[in-house]
Amino acid sequence: MGSRSAPPIRPAGPAPQSSAGSDLEQQIARFTAGLDERGGYRVPTDRERLAFTGAVAHLLDGDQEAARAGLTEIDFTLRTVTDAVSGRRYAEVADRVSESGHTNRGWGRVYVDLDHPPRWSVQVPHPVADARTEHLGARVLRGAPGGVMVLAGAHRNAGKDGAADMAHHSDSIFHSVVDELMRRNLPGVQLHGFANDSFPGRDAVVSTGVGDKAVADAEELAAALRRDGLNVCRAYSERCKLTGRENEQGLVAAAENVRFLHIELNKSVRSDDGKLDRTAASIATLTDRWSRQ
Repeated sequence: MGSRSAPPIRPAGPAPQSSAGSDLEQQIARFTAGLDERGGYRVPTDRERLAFTGAVAHLLDGDQEAARAGLTEIDFTLRTVTDAVSGRRYAEVADRVSESGHTNRGWGRVYVDLDHPPRWSVQVPHPVADARTEHLGARVLRGAPGGVMVLAGAHRNAGKDGAADMAHHSDSIFHSVVDELMRRNLPGVQLHGFANDSFPGRDAVVSTGVGDKAVADAEELAAALRRDGLNVCRAYSERCKLTGRENEQGLVAAAENVRFLHIELNKSVRSDDGKLDRTAASIATLTDRWSRQ
């Protein structure tokens, strides 16, 4: 993995194919609504992973035409989505194969803020399986400029031998894109969910995974969540369940000394729209600061 550097300033360039303004959260929800345990997942080849990640790297650098050319090689498409709620424009990387009704490869989507340099990421490895984390991811993305969202494209149980569990495999496009973001030293927050009885009495777990680079960020987020009335277990300073210490993206973050937060929310929080909004606002206390660094 190469040396890390500050995110580049975007050069001017042609915009991707545009789509009409829409609610980004609703668009993401429509995509994830089709994901279930029978939805299928295929592990990408090395060539496919390199092509996808290289195209996303071009997109992060502001070279949209090079990104489109690279994506075309693996039958992905690049278009612009204007979020009707925030007014922000995002590049959307989407699988043309699954949209055409063929077998879902399950490689997911990437959203990149087109109006600001990339500064941080939100990662959703288990959409639908960790119910409504995809909704929270969309709200976090629109909460501050400079965001990149990496969204898994399959239910975590859709692949053979757990291959579609993005948080615990490193041979996926999801992991390769997050790896590229970490190479650029972008801090990231990864969203998860748990059943209420998995950790009774706790609403949330805030962890830095196996690393400690983001302890100050974790404390800031935990404090914001507690102010909203959530009972938060702080895995960086107390014994907790669901700490994400074996999370593959967290392991890379620790090795690269990049800030990484692993957030678990119980079902009650994720099922309540008001609580989900307040959680997104709490996370925005971090992402807004990250966007200005």
